[in-house]
Amino acid sequence: MKSFPHKNLNSNLLKELVTYKMPYGKYRGYKIFALPESYLIWYKNKGFPSGRLGEMMGLMYEIKLNGLEHLLYPLIEK
Repeated sequence: MKSFPHKNLNSNLLKELVTYKMPYGKYRGYKIFALPESYLIWYKNKGFPSGRLGEMMGLMYEIKLNGLEHLLYPLIEK
């Protein structure tokens, strides 16, 4: 069993994940949780950007890979 790379996962981090937006590219303005899985896989293979954006994209990749998107639904403001 693989260990989850974000050992300090907490609700604040998850809240940030549903509000953090892509600053550039094809999905500029999209919230990270709304990025297509195929886009996250492409970035995983290419290498996530450095900094906070890369951290958020990597976390979202792991969440989608493990089918845990439902954990974010209560945090998404309508």
